[in-house]
Amino acid sequence: MPADHASFACGAALGFLGDLATGDPRRGHPVAAFLRAAAAAERRLWRDHRGYGALHTALCAGGAAAGAALLTRAVRGLGSRRGAAVALTAAATWAVLGGTSLGREARAVGGALAAGDLEVARERLPHLCGRDPQALDGPQIARAVVESVAENTSDAVVGALVWGAVGGVPGLIAFRAVNTLDAMVGHKSPRYRRFGWAAARLDDVAGWPGARLTATLATLAGPDPRGAWRAWRHDGGRHPSPNAGPVEASFAGALGVRLGGALAYGGRVENRPVLNSGGRPVESADIERAIRLSRRVGVLALGVSMAARPVLRALTGRPRALRTRALGRGGG
Repeated sequence: MPADHASFACGAALGFLGDLATGDPRRGHPVAAFLRAAAAAERRLWRDHRGYGALHTALCAGGAAAGAALLTRAVRGLGSRRGAAVALTAAATWAVLGGTSLGREARAVGGALAAGDLEVARERLPHLCGRDPQALDGPQIARAVVESVAENTSDAVVGALVWGAVGGVPGLIAFRAVNTLDAMVGHKSPRYRRFGWAAARLDDVAGWPGARLTATLATLAGPDPRGAWRAWRHDGGRHPSPNAGPVEASFAGALGVRLGGALAYGGRVENRPVLNSGGRPVESADIERAIRLSRRVGVLALGVSMAARPVLRALTGRPRALRTRALGRGGG
């Protein structure tokens, strides 16, 4: 077991560093292959029905997790070749993390805003979130970027590391599959209101621990821990998303800005609660501050996942160990 923990720790650290160094490739990303497979399955299965959506979610997420589990077992079958296990964990971690690309896209929008080029900022915003950019002014775009950085710190970094600590490579892959499916079909549009229900609910469940850890680390690592804790406690539960609420509220309090309010998605206008109402409006300079906070949270989450892995493995592996000992005594 100690060797298993060491393999995960080394692999996760290497994968994290790989994401820092390269980010997501322009072509050939494993997530893109999953997107194509999930889209093909949707074309065959789509009905305006929750049951068919649940089947689609089970096939796609379950298939990804099963494939990762089979690959992990094959690597373990190599016996003493620890390097293969480390390499597999590193590759999976790099594939599922998106922190560097998140920061890169956020900086692109922030740079355009700082240069006064609102049209370029509007063109780049859809790379981060699904809002309608044409009706947004500079401060509204900056607010959208900070909210996206906060939410995706949980979705694209911390949540994956949490499930990696719980389930190793299958946990990493399963979380990314669930989160990707939610981004694809977990909308309230007429097409996906029923079909995407299962993906959205499963993403809520899978994202719960990562969102709380993200909010905790943002509170501890941010420039205003008291403000972050106050905003999280007061406003986190008011957001319509059970996971985005704590994360965005803690980031808002940590940065001293005001998030939430009116926004537009696909022609729909939503009036969301204001998070950290005592904060100031978001400025373009706050985008870089949010990126730095996101990076600190990611590094801390890596450390937490590495430290928590032995404890989680001990908790989940104890019944199996007890059964093994009992069978050994019975056979003696």
